[in-house]
Amino acid sequence: MGVLALQGDFREHLRALSRLGVEGVKVREPEELERVDGLILPGGESTTISILLRRSGLDRALIRRAREGLPIYGTCAGLIVLARKILDDSDGRLAEPLGLLDITVRRNAYGRQVDSFEEELEIKEIGRFNAVFIRAPIIEELGPEVEVLAYQGEHPAMVREQNVLASSFHPELTDDLRVHRYFLEMIEGR
Repeated sequence: MGVLALQGDFREHLRALSRLGVEGVKVREPEELERVDGLILPGGESTTISILLRRSGLDRALIRRAREGLPIYGTCAGLIVLARKILDDSDGRLAEPLGLLDITVRRNAYGRQVDSFEEELEIKEIGRFNAVFIRAPIIEELGPEVEVLAYQGEHPAMVREQNVLASSFHPELTDDLRVHRYFLEMIEGR
């Protein structure tokens, strides 16, 4: 299982995978992407992640592998990078989306770091989950094939489209491993 390790909270995802008995592999180069059976795109700064993906050539490799069916899971900034369209936010900077998930998102829609919060969500096939939202994006539009797995208020907070899973929250910052286990089951079911 790979974790994109260009920027952001990849270490926390690697720890979660280790707790599940899964070897996590840091992915920083296109060749490393060829050796994994699934990939997590962590939270962090979406514009920085987007720039580093392009510079490394991982953007093209990731698009190709996703279209071949590689299971991918993006959290927070990872969700933003996976989106089809990103709406502007207050700082005017935009990541360049990969277009692998048919959603439109608004970055930092819940506010600044000080506006971070936790909320218990009901996640389809998982149950009640205490979700951590940090400068989280809001999903504003969904394509017809996108399934909503959880809502935060009226906004989708976790979605899936075929082999791509995404959440606007950070499950890696909790002790609850069920979201990571769900993604592992996606990989096993491939």
